[in-house]
Amino acid sequence: TVLERAEALKGQVRRKLLKATSRISSVAETVVLVDTLERLGIDNHFRHEIAAMLHRVHSEEHGGGGGAAGSDVADDDLHVTSLRFRLLRQHGLGISADVFDKFRDNGGSFRASLSSDTRGLLSLYNAAHLAMPGEEVLDDAIAFSRRHLRSMKTAGKLRSPMAEQVSRALDIPLPRTPRRLEAMRYIHEYGDEPGFDGVVLELARLDFELVKSLHLRELKALTLWWKDFYDNVKLSYTRDRIAEVFFWVSGVYYEEKYSRARIMLAKVFGLITLMDDTYDVQDTLDECCRFNETIQRWDNGAVSILPEYMHAYYIKLLSNFDEMENSLEPNEKHRVSYAITMYKQLSEYYLQEARWSSHRYLPSFAEHLYVSSISSGIPALAPAVLMGVHDGDGVATKEALEWACAIPDLLLASGEVGRLLNDIAAWKVGKNRKDVRASWRPT
Repeated sequence: TVLERAEALKGQVRRKLLKATSRISSVAETVVLVDTLERLGIDNHFRHEIAAMLHRVHSEEHGGGGGAAGSDVADDDLHVTSLRFRLLRQHGLGISADVFDKFRDNGGSFRASLSSDTRGLLSLYNAAHLAMPGEEVLDDAIAFSRRHLRSMKTAGKLRSPMAEQVSRALDIPLPRTPRRLEAMRYIHEYGDEPGFDGVVLELARLDFELVKSLHLRELKALTLWWKDFYDNVKLSYTRDRIAEVFFWVSGVYYEEKYSRARIMLAKVFGLITLMDDTYDVQDTLDECCRFNETIQRWDNGAVSILPEYMHAYYIKLLSNFDEMENSLEPNEKHRVSYAITMYKQLSEYYLQEARWSSHRYLPSFAEHLYVSSISSGIPALAPAVLMGVHDGDGVATKEALEWACAIPDLLLASGEVGRLLNDIAAWKVGKNRKDVRASWRPT
């Protein structure tokens, strides 16, 4: 069967990884193999092996000895240096941007001789997008590599699959690309890469189809859930976005083991869009205040505060969270309360925007960015991301949920990015809403 073949291929690839881990392999071989598995979307099957390989590379980077020699990276190998830098940073292993100093001249600029190294420039461009504040060398790296990659693309000097990879990176750098999308594309390109591994490619193709089949079953279940909700609440103003929501959710985690978590996160996301749409259609501030009051009370008895046409929506909203709680194990049920807390908080920020609009108040940019970053819904989704994750991962702890509900800088920054991208898109299409999400005064 397909499943049996996939398992057999995993065994073959695992043996390759164990062999690479146990012998003295080069840094180049190690990082290229890890990068291949990640871009093909099958690294999740070999987490322990990959962690061991990268820790060995990291150890050698800092003179720890015991395997892949850091000195085997040629001084002029921009591709391997960049790949090693990106992989170590992505896996939380510290590495300084100083590793790129050897590619700069005495004036601090990247050497002109690098301008013809397409693969090296592409790797540098992707790696540099993992920069931290103050790392000017990586800012320079982005500008330098982007300029030359654009020139190559414009001149038509690139061949497939490099041409497609450069074009994609210039649009969205690899570290910011949804893993599943990159896997879908790279599976079709990997066979044209020099030294490709047929076993790895076959596994990637089979695994992609198996996961796709699971995703389709999940999307079917979510579509039926959404249709049932929509048919019951009869709110004609709501956007039918469940497929879009599922696409976003599968970008958070696509692996098979997160099936339950994906479905729960998609439901919470869908319920947030319903609340957002409901605030948008309220005619008066008083209606918004009453709607928020029912959300804060979170009790079926509060339904009388709402107009009759919203009764079914409110009752269905609460029952959906109850159903999600009932589907969790006894030691997991407490997670739902954190998701509800953030749902209530999000309502408060929607109400704040409604007040601004009603009072014709033009917020400063700082006010706008803070409030609208939270009203983007991204921080509110953080505990929902953890809600359906199985305990075996040791991720959805009480401490993690409390951290998420405190809206730390990481989540606030994610909200800022989401809000600004949304505002840019809204402006481009001429979106005209009653709220003030795209209106602010400079200060």
